[in-house]
Amino acid sequence: MPYLYQDSKPRPPTLPGAARTTHSSGKAYEELKQECLCRGVLFEDPDFPACNSSLFFSEKPPVPFIWKRPTDIVKDPKFILGGATRTDICQGDLGDCWLLAAIASLTLNEKTLARVVPLDQNFGPDYAGIFHFQFWQHNQWLDVVIDDRLPTFKGRLVFLHSAEHNEFWSALLEKAYAKLNGSYEALKGGSTIEAMEDFTGGVGEMYEVKKAPDNFYEILEKALKRCSMVACSIDTSSAAESEAKTPFGLIKGHAYSVTGIDEVRYRRQQVQLIRIRNPWGQVEWNGPWSDNSPEWRSVSPSEQRRLSRAALDDGEFWMKFEDFKVHFDKVEICNLTPDALEDSTTHKWEVTIHQGSWVRGSTAGGCRNFLDTFWTNPQIKLHLTEKDDGQDDCTFIAALMQKDRRKLKKFGAEMLTIGYSIYESPGRDGHLGKDFFRYHPSKARSKTYINLREVSHRFKLPPGNYVLIPTTFEPHQEADFCLRIFSEKKAITEDLDENVAIDLPEPPNPTPSPQETEEEKQFRALFEQISGKDMEIAAEELEYVLNAVLKKTKNIKFKNLSLISCRNIISLMDTSGNGKLEFSEFKVFWETMKKWINIFLQFDFDKSGSMSSYELRSALKAAGYQLNNYLLQLIVLRYSDEQFQIEFDDFLNCLIRLENASRVFQALSVKNKEFINLNIGE
Repeated sequence: MPYLYQDSKPRPPTLPGAARTTHSSGKAYEELKQECLCRGVLFEDPDFPACNSSLFFSEKPPVPFIWKRPTDIVKDPKFILGGATRTDICQGDLGDCWLLAAIASLTLNEKTLARVVPLDQNFGPDYAGIFHFQFWQHNQWLDVVIDDRLPTFKGRLVFLHSAEHNEFWSALLEKAYAKLNGSYEALKGGSTIEAMEDFTGGVGEMYEVKKAPDNFYEILEKALKRCSMVACSIDTSSAAESEAKTPFGLIKGHAYSVTGIDEVRYRRQQVQLIRIRNPWGQVEWNGPWSDNSPEWRSVSPSEQRRLSRAALDDGEFWMKFEDFKVHFDKVEICNLTPDALEDSTTHKWEVTIHQGSWVRGSTAGGCRNFLDTFWTNPQIKLHLTEKDDGQDDCTFIAALMQKDRRKLKKFGAEMLTIGYSIYESPGRDGHLGKDFFRYHPSKARSKTYINLREVSHRFKLPPGNYVLIPTTFEPHQEADFCLRIFSEKKAITEDLDENVAIDLPEPPNPTPSPQETEEEKQFRALFEQISGKDMEIAAEELEYVLNAVLKKTKNIKFKNLSLISCRNIISLMDTSGNGKLEFSEFKVFWETMKKWINIFLQFDFDKSGSMSSYELRSALKAAGYQLNNYLLQLIVLRYSDEQFQIEFDDFLNCLIRLENASRVFQALSVKNKEFINLNIGE
């Protein structure tokens, strides 16, 4: 799948007021709905049809599912019945507990819920079989329209459903999220924080419970008070342990929602409790402070009411916070805004967004372990100019997200292992080269490289200029990415992409030399032998001359120059327009070609007759051409092979195209640099 250049210039975060229409018709929800009402038909979504391809991409349904509208399932369907609550989320036959845990957390914040689930939808008189939901994706809000046909078996919903059989908002929300990601199957397996961010546009932070800070209870308490979304899970040591039940009634490898945290008076002591919900809607903790545990007998009825304690098998339960730390391994927090959880002050954070790509052969350099290619990754400069109030450092969160991997599952894509490093800037502009990273250690980095959609971490660094390098762990892995920088004070970010520039010497005029060199005498003799008295040769004859000469060059290994290269040479040098090369024109080109041969040898490190495409940026710069990532990626796609190698013939062709384009530039005094794209991207 081609991953081409994503302009990574910083962008402001989008305002939540305007969600982009995503339907293939280009029409918004209201327009589509009114069309159906006028025609007296129920909406059928051609973008996500009621067929098997919307369900699964790697298998067939285990049983014959029948797509039905809520009006065909129950007599009196409701969109929301008695308010959208966490008990409306009951998992079906799909491994998307991570999503359901996020939906349960979503119901705890009415304002956020109303953004994702527009509440002015119903099965009333203006019902037209169409609904819509809004999700955040890579710095923009999207409005996803669906019809209300849902997969059923024996008259019951197969996937997510409400405990109330005539309530359908949660099932329709799951369908809209499945459409956003390509299919229901694409929702199998994931991290709760991924869905949380898609519901809020917030930034996630992850904690390993066993290594959590001493004030972890206060961190969770503050997060829930600020309406942050919180989830937790228990690690598995093998695939066989997935969804295995522990003796205490907890499920391994399963996503739970954290829905409350509080203290209760028990036997003259304050006990810290935490409330957890299993999205299955059943199977609960059976240890101390569980629904029917004896501890509750010592708590007053008024205190139990304050805690909304209910002894129901509804999947929700309280447990002692100390037991929580023993039994759970991971907590994910999605802050609706990245307000610091370390103090009680609410901060207004500055946010900048960079969109970019890792492209094989040019900008997919891998982590610092792969020094030869690491420097070719995209580079973002970060200017930290203002200290935090009352502090000596500058606080910021760097969140690196790989884009659309879930949507690309059906093509075999998996989550890549990603991370980033931060270096102190040397104070010069332009893309930093290999030697800089060879001799300079990083100042900070992501905690780990991990195969999650997003990697984020909070940093405190002294004011100054830094360079952030987002990477995959392995080189040659392609993906688009979104980098978000949240800073307490205004931070300036810019992409260290090169400006397109050409710095070439003036080409010499073909004037006769008073005395020929020995090399020129040999060329003249060869010319006369092939061309005759007019001393002009066509492309086929030039091919013979150059290959005959280059074969005698001992310090370069190469395959024969192609006829196409020779035609391009004549196109470059032919001043008379007769499609042939005169001897005087050939002499001028030969001097240029010798320089290009030396540059190629300089970057052909193993003397194999080919150079790594990752070295092309430096090689072209040595030849006088400074290119940005976009042009570099186009050239690599055009001239490198499957092993990311560029042979001399391709290198020569590339330089001839660039030389031709630069001459047109100079002749026309054109400032529009896109013209060069048209010349070399053919």
